[in-house]
Amino acid sequence: MSIYGWAQIILYFLIILALTRPVGNYLYRVFEGEKKPLPRVLGAAERLAYRMVMVNEDREQTWKEYAFSLFVFSFFCVLVVYGLQRLQYFLPFNPQDFKGVPPQLAFNTAVSFVTNTNWQAYPGESTMSYLVQMAALAWQNFVSAGAGIAVAFALARGLTRKASQARGATIGNFWVDLTRSIIYVLLPLSIVGALFLVSQGVVQNIHPYREITTLEGVRQTIAMGPVASQEIIKELGTNGGGFFNANSSHPFENPTPLTNFIEMVLIFLIPAGLTYAYGRMAGNKRQGWVIFWAMAVLFMAGAAVSYYAESRPNPALAGLPLDQAAGNMEGKEVRFGVAGSTLFAAITTAASCGAVNSMHDSYTPLSGLVPLVNIMLGEVVFGGVGAGLYGMLIYAILAVFIAGLMVGRTPEYLGKKIEARQMQYVTAYILIFPFIVLITAAWSAVAPYGVSSITNGGPHGLSQILYAAGSAGGNNGSAFAGLNANTPWWNIVLAIAMLAGRFLMILPVLAIAGSMVSKKDIPPGPGTFPTEGFLFVVLLTGAVIIVGALTFFPALSLGPVVEHFIAHAGRSL
Repeated sequence: MSIYGWAQIILYFLIILALTRPVGNYLYRVFEGEKKPLPRVLGAAERLAYRMVMVNEDREQTWKEYAFSLFVFSFFCVLVVYGLQRLQYFLPFNPQDFKGVPPQLAFNTAVSFVTNTNWQAYPGESTMSYLVQMAALAWQNFVSAGAGIAVAFALARGLTRKASQARGATIGNFWVDLTRSIIYVLLPLSIVGALFLVSQGVVQNIHPYREITTLEGVRQTIAMGPVASQEIIKELGTNGGGFFNANSSHPFENPTPLTNFIEMVLIFLIPAGLTYAYGRMAGNKRQGWVIFWAMAVLFMAGAAVSYYAESRPNPALAGLPLDQAAGNMEGKEVRFGVAGSTLFAAITTAASCGAVNSMHDSYTPLSGLVPLVNIMLGEVVFGGVGAGLYGMLIYAILAVFIAGLMVGRTPEYLGKKIEARQMQYVTAYILIFPFIVLITAAWSAVAPYGVSSITNGGPHGLSQILYAAGSAGGNNGSAFAGLNANTPWWNIVLAIAMLAGRFLMILPVLAIAGSMVSKKDIPPGPGTFPTEGFLFVVLLTGAVIIVGALTFFPALSLGPVVEHFIAHAGRSL
């Protein structure tokens, strides 16, 4: 560890803290404000989009209509992405004449990008054509992120709208929210960010691959492509994936420490800003800051543990003639170092992004535990764009319910009673994720076609399986990089996990929004639990940790926890 490493972590957090308010104000203005930004340019583009798809922006939807629109749109997207992959050999912009992607892999990839997971069971530069990378994968990076933002605002409206403001039982319009998220937020930031990445050396072209001869006389193929335009939205939309198989450790995607730092900022930019926007919607900015600080506490704890553990020598290599003064550098780029790698790992798994600049499979057991825990807490430590906010709001309702049980009073949140129906939806949301992850991991751990893909036995092999199941069910998309997921079993089962982890969890979220939006307002009384102070931050953080610990700790104990003690005991792994 060094002062420079800690300074990088602290500086990063301070920048996110400073950007949260302006970004939140901008998001609130886009989705809830009367005057939208740049009305002559962006407003004209928005109105043109509505005319093209025949959407009435003034008509709002009930939660069932909202969900139906989201599901139909997503189903259509899966078909398009699948079809483009299968037909890519016959389509233009195919520099290496790549064949059509095999059916099972194409299905897995289509589901992965539509669900904002971006799990990749293939090497990008040797599998996908330029057209597929742009028209299928990068396109989905925009619309899947936009869909997550839309659902977050739908739930926020359900919780914050007063009975006098509620338009029946409506929570907004999916098509309007999706359009605004792309036109006002994702596209402008992506254009500016892509130009910055190009200025730093990130590749952006449609040239054929280059054949070169190295100084040693070896012939080598250098992949080209429209990388910067995909790189920027994969970070900004917390999508993950990568144009190249090496992901953000590849110098054509992430060439310098500066691009590495900016990409990390982009991952948290919108999830953090959404918390402030929520506070403005609630009419009390402290409500948003409570959500922010609960997320921040969980994130900083994970980042600190990961940096501490990875800065120390790897105990499994003790006694070997190796200089480990720089810490455990296996699987990391020297230009990023331990601090830049572990911080990126904590960010990308906290935000369900999936982009990686180091191989998590090479981490020591304790630091490898941090990404696993971040994923298994349920995509709430800032989380994906939209998904982090609505996930943490579900836990906020749970925390209020627990507080109500303590004082023997019907729980209230933002002046609305939390009743049996809402708690049924909350319970469903909380149970769906561990059910997906643990069933997938348990089946894979005992089936020959599941364990045949792992590269390690014992606890580390179990960690690889747990990570894959959690990454898919949590729509994260990163991997331990020690599991070959391009097999019939893993392609199909992880696709099912990704679909369930996205849409089965969105359904109760929208149901809560619909059931809360028209509830009668209740003035705060002597038994009302305050949800805007330090005490609620503690209660909310505790609810997240306790639910995650009770659900996943037994499985994690058999994986990275056991591996940690084995390594320190000096036994063979």
